Amino acid sequence: MAGAGTVRGLDQWVTETSTTSLLVLDRGTVVHEWYAAGLEATTRFLGASMTKSALAHLVGRAVDEGALDLDDPVADHVPELGATGWRDARVLDVLTMTSGVDWVEDHRDPDTPASRLVGSFAEGRASRDVLLEVGSEAAPGTRWTYCTGDSQVLDWVRERATDRPFAADLALLWADLGCTEDAHVAVDGDGVALAGGGLAATSRDWSRLGLHAAAGAWADAAARPAYGFTAPGRLPSTITAHVGFGRHWWPLDDHGDRVAADGSRGQFVAVDRRTGATVVKTSLWPYDDAWADRQHRDLSYLGLHALLDHLDPDPEGEPRP
Repeated sequence: MAGAGTVRGLDQWVTETSTTSLLVLDRGTVVHEWYAAGLEATTRFLGASMTKSALAHLVGRAVDEGALDLDDPVADHVPELGATGWRDARVLDVLTMTSGVDWVEDHRDPDTPASRLVGSFAEGRASRDVLLEVGSEAAPGTRWTYCTGDSQVLDWVRERATDRPFAADLALLWADLGCTEDAHVAVDGDGVALAGGGLAATSRDWSRLGLHAAAGAWADAAARPAYGFTAPGRLPSTITAHVGFGRHWWPLDDHGDRVAADGSRGQFVAVDRRTGATVVKTSLWPYDDAWADRQHRDLSYLGLHALLDHLDPDPEGEPRP
């Protein structure tokens, strides 16, 4: 893998990006599986914001059932949001993180709404009280800002529309995917799930979530950039230049042929939707230094592409060398 001015082998890339597990599948068949010392196939890895991509599939289920429409105003389902920054937002706006609310996603600053939201889970308080304090900054659909608040609102709306809490809906998805191990979900003092970041699962079950993004009309829409300003290379440079944003999934190209789930400190599921090649990488790199975080993420995406390329057959049907 070439990046940051040098060429790295697989072992160096794994070490430099603080990898804790690496799983590579070719059309559903495991071709490489590695775990750091003390970890194993049954270890549940916290996916952090990869949880958002699981939430996307739950929303897709609600839409397919007819319980939810993407043009529904969120306040129609959750009237409590009528006096907040989400008062004019549609389901589609929170699904694409273009709600326009006044939100700062910086967990290094304890006073940001993102820090206070996560803190409410750590301290057993009511997380939705934080959402009720959020105001508006831009018209919905006109600006993208990474916002776990949008994810929590999206799940609140989904819950009201289906009358199923996050864990119950996730259990249905887990059964559909054929997952082999129970997942763990973080909840607040009211039992509300951290649908934007609290799901822990084995690497193999995370791979099943990725494969679920490879086919179907809902998955196809989720994998594509939602707007021109959310295409790869168009997001704020503090994140990475390698991805765009769709419907709670991260497209790796303009057409959504490759897509990823992405979580803080290096949690990834990357899928080539044309070939079914899938890579799960969990990591534990430092978060405090924003530039180091950005470089680790950039190097990770370069490596993920290299692994997917290796499983992309050449015209003769053989994997690339």
